[in-house]
Amino acid sequence: MPPFVETAEDKETVLVARQPKEEKKEQHPDYRFPLYLGKWKRSIPYIDEDFARDDMDEPHLKRKQTILRQHPEIEKLYGTDIRTLYVAIAINALQLGIAYYFGRVASPSWAVFCLVAYFVGGTVTGVIGVIIHEACHCLITKNKLANRYVGLLANICLPVPIAQSFRRYHIQHHSWQGVDGLDPDLPLEWEKKLIKGNAFTKLMWILIYPFMYVIRGAVMQNDRNLTPSKWEIINLIFTISMDIVIQQTCGSLGLAYLFLSLYFGYSLHPGAAHFIQEHYTFNDGQETYSYYGILNIPFMNIGYHNEHHDFQKIPWSKLPALRSMANEFYDTLAYHTSWVYVHWKFILDDTLGPQSRLVRGYEEFKQGRSLLSKMKAFEERQLQK
Repeated sequence: MPPFVETAEDKETVLVARQPKEEKKEQHPDYRFPLYLGKWKRSIPYIDEDFARDDMDEPHLKRKQTILRQHPEIEKLYGTDIRTLYVAIAINALQLGIAYYFGRVASPSWAVFCLVAYFVGGTVTGVIGVIIHEACHCLITKNKLANRYVGLLANICLPVPIAQSFRRYHIQHHSWQGVDGLDPDLPLEWEKKLIKGNAFTKLMWILIYPFMYVIRGAVMQNDRNLTPSKWEIINLIFTISMDIVIQQTCGSLGLAYLFLSLYFGYSLHPGAAHFIQEHYTFNDGQETYSYYGILNIPFMNIGYHNEHHDFQKIPWSKLPALRSMANEFYDTLAYHTSWVYVHWKFILDDTLGPQSRLVRGYEEFKQGRSLLSKMKAFEERQLQK
């Protein structure tokens, strides 16, 4: 038998045969990893009838855990910022001073009265909303009760009881973001069906937005048979008492100035555009948006909304540091740079409207949350490699 001679073809065959089998790449339990952007398409007025619908839970808890596994130093940003209390005191002094001036000292023209109420009163009213927001997350002091008192303090210049109801429903919004019937931030049925993508109706809708917060809360209370909490009743009594004191001290015109400031600050005002910026879907697959513009300075970083939803224990003053530390996440997401343009685009773009939101069912939410333990194990294995 002649000796075996290995031809070039045989050698190639042997080489191929000797190659190790490729190890099958392990897939992350949540297909949205690492940014947790969905596969859903945004809802378009006149084409779609309802909100966009997701098949998973909200993205923030999972993105937080993913970020922390890569950047554990972020936990050092957790805490409170007592300077928020000082801002609340300063704004009360400013607003009550203007109210007293208009009601007891000067007799301004309606033009001056409205301009001051819009540019000064509307702006600081927006900042008051930020302070109430920080208080509801207990980010001002370490004492939970003290944070409730700061919320009431900030509510003095808002002649409507907002602080404690906001606290109640805002925490629900974080817990059940986008869950149909549980998220109090979602527009009502008539809002999405009546307003649609028409520029005029959207403008009118933004102009009545201050009232929509009250109406949505009332509808949810009725649908779920909820009753006012103890703190909501305290807030109501406190606000009525303060309104009486302000009217007696600053006059009816002074109290009217505070009402007008509240209306301007929550309607067609640059600072109020964050209500649209935060969760109205400008892109497919992304349900929360941040704003990185200059107005974050006077409005205490309220634009850092993805960062806030991901890390609710970080106060407003440290949210820019969070973005910087985890910039590979936040700078990759879509974001806004102008609140004025947010209002402009939302009103004039007929593909946007109140229906431009994302919802998910309770079962889909639970199913998505059930992946948390598998997700943790997967990511820890990846970090060990």
